[in-house]
Amino acid sequence: MIANQERFNQAIALFDAANAQDPNQDEGQPKELRYAQRMTEMIGRFAPEAGEVAQLAVRAQHIERWTVPRSSYPLGKPGYFAWRTGLYRLHAETAGALMQQAGYDDATIARVKAAVGKQGIKTNPDTQLLEDVSSLVFLEHYMLGFAGQHAEYSEEKWLDIVRKTWKKMSGEAQAFATSGGITLPEPLLPLILKAVAGD
Repeated sequence: MIANQERFNQAIALFDAANAQDPNQDEGQPKELRYAQRMTEMIGRFAPEAGEVAQLAVRAQHIERWTVPRSSYPLGKPGYFAWRTGLYRLHAETAGALMQQAGYDDATIARVKAAVGKQGIKTNPDTQLLEDVSSLVFLEHYMLGFAGQHAEYSEEKWLDIVRKTWKKMSGEAQAFATSGGITLPEPLLPLILKAVAGD
């Protein structure tokens, strides 16, 4: 249920205008704009009754991500985690500022920022729903391309990646993924099924 459709539409338009500045392309569109559209499309399929906070959060999940490249942080795991944490802050602050511009109240902004900032996975329903949707989008749209970029990864490494993604998802999202809710990449299907067997 959207409390104020005009305000909601304005926030989405502001998010999209920010992401439209992405110089990287995906299917002829700015990459992060395309990602945001896929996130909205996925929440519509997986959780059509999702509330306004979750709908705003999924649209803002990667907002202006290209402005902080991985190369701006040191190599290695600590650098990677610092980069991810920095991105969560960037996405949350940017989304909050744009929502304020659209006329949202502080309480709603705080809830969206908490979800986009990945606060309370497994305990905050909005954060968990965002995590579910982003995992489903990764599996359907991005995992195959990611695999193509990392041909050097062993099967064990891939099983670990899939299991980590799977672990972040709720039982409902896991069931949705394996019961035809998403199109799993055909070449990776045996690997994915092997990774999640027994869960």
